[in-house]
Amino acid sequence: MAEGLAFSVVVCTYTGKRWDELVAAVSSLRRQTLPPEEIIVVIDHNPELLARVGSELPDVTGVEKPGRRGLSDARNSGLAVARGDVVAFLDDDAVAEPQWLALLAERYADGGVVGVGGFARPVWAEGRPAWFPAEFDWVVGCTYRGMPDTASPVRNLIGCNMSFRREVFEQVGGFTAEIGRLGTLPVGCEETELCIRIAQRRPGSVILFDPRAVVHHNVPGSRGKWSYFRSRCYAEGLSKAAVSGLVGAGEALSSERRYTTRTLPRGVVAGIAAGVRGDRGGFGRAGAIVAGVGITAVGYGLGRVAPRRFAAAGPPAGVVPAS
Repeated sequence: MAEGLAFSVVVCTYTGKRWDELVAAVSSLRRQTLPPEEIIVVIDHNPELLARVGSELPDVTGVEKPGRRGLSDARNSGLAVARGDVVAFLDDDAVAEPQWLALLAERYADGGVVGVGGFARPVWAEGRPAWFPAEFDWVVGCTYRGMPDTASPVRNLIGCNMSFRREVFEQVGGFTAEIGRLGTLPVGCEETELCIRIAQRRPGSVILFDPRAVVHHNVPGSRGKWSYFRSRCYAEGLSKAAVSGLVGAGEALSSERRYTTRTLPRGVVAGIAAGVRGDRGGFGRAGAIVAGVGITAVGYGLGRVAPRRFAAAGPPAGVVPAS
């Protein structure tokens, strides 16, 4: 473990409807075997929620986010007040295992490591749909099949379970709000763009994924529906188009090429094989992989042509559920 390393943990939230989940997230941070230096909760344009955080979570630093709405600016608001050597980010609907920060800290003993993230495990509120492929768990913000099984360098981290040395932000800047929201459709990949920017401006820097550092990410029933899967795949395509415009298509799609040519074909074959053996969900998973790739590609193509126009329009209609 890096000796004397202090962690600031930033949790961004925006609605009182997630109060119980926010309390659970903060409670999990209080139980860390390596206690954080500070817990920062950023509230996005919700004065009532800010007041409640101040009165009911007195050991937490509540921050009101000014300016534009959106997750990128909210994270930047947390960065602006963070004092720790490392800034970690946890979603307001996720719970960290007790050794989360300690395991992240171990990896910072290597001075070349500038960012560390861990495994985000989905917790399905209504059970995992039989047709939902593990290769697409990124749709619900979680670690997906195809990511490393052991600690390994990666291009980018997952937003609900990531950390960076604070000095990195002083050098390369914070999260880019240009890809926070586009029209009425959320366009993410802020973490991807940031990690690529770090690699470009700090050659030789290492961003590490350690699957031992686990958080449990809640997945509501609405995100287990085909309509959400379809919309999220389309938004991912738009997101990758936006990132390509900022950092170049070569960097923006480097991991996706390997994932598409190696991981997904194996997933299709495994799904079909499971279906032949009597698992009807196997055919659904195989179909969802094929459909997901196609919808994402459509979003990427349209996003490269006219991102704002097609973001506002939403995903193309008429696609039937893979299941």
